[in-house]
Amino acid sequence: MKSYRELLNSKKLNLIIGIVLAFAWGIFSYVHILGFQQTGDWSYLLFCATETLVAFFFLIRTEPNTVSTDLVDWVLAISATFAPFFFSPAGWGILPEAKLMLAVGSTIQIAGLLSLNRSFGLVAANREIKTAGMYRFVRHPLYASYLLSFTGYVLANSSFSNLMVYTITMILLFFRLHREEKHLSLDQKYRDYMKRVRYRVIPLVF
Repeated sequence: MKSYRELLNSKKLNLIIGIVLAFAWGIFSYVHILGFQQTGDWSYLLFCATETLVAFFFLIRTEPNTVSTDLVDWVLAISATFAPFFFSPAGWGILPEAKLMLAVGSTIQIAGLLSLNRSFGLVAANREIKTAGMYRFVRHPLYASYLLSFTGYVLANSSFSNLMVYTITMILLFFRLHREEKHLSLDQKYRDYMKRVRYRVIPLVF
């Protein structure tokens, strides 16, 4: 019988995760495209487009040099990836202008994905240590983009369910970030990078 570590590295499991991810993305996209058709709100299309780009980079990712076989890392990665798919248009917001935060966050996310390129993945892994592009400013530009985008989305689409999704997602991302750094710091190149780029998400803050 295979150990759970062998199972985590199996192509079959990764295929299943990919299929489920595609299904969740499909529902998420449909809901937001429908929201755009009903309201004409451009932010729904933008939010949908950036998540679609994430799915694309996931599909073309390279094979990792090392990947965590810790079950906690897998649970955090999968949960944090799927959680934002539960965001839904609310038709009302505490601060409608906050959709501009979504635009800024999406821009950072696109720049971060292009900087990361095919080294993108879900579970903590070392595909290639990236230090150029957006990674010159913070160690986790994608997390910075999530913070901006998700905050802007909830302020512009205020509902109890979106607030709950936001809270859970932020908690998951916080722990996921720390677990990723724990795995990456096994590489001396990444430890050197951490000394050069001190801040994880927000320059001069965190």
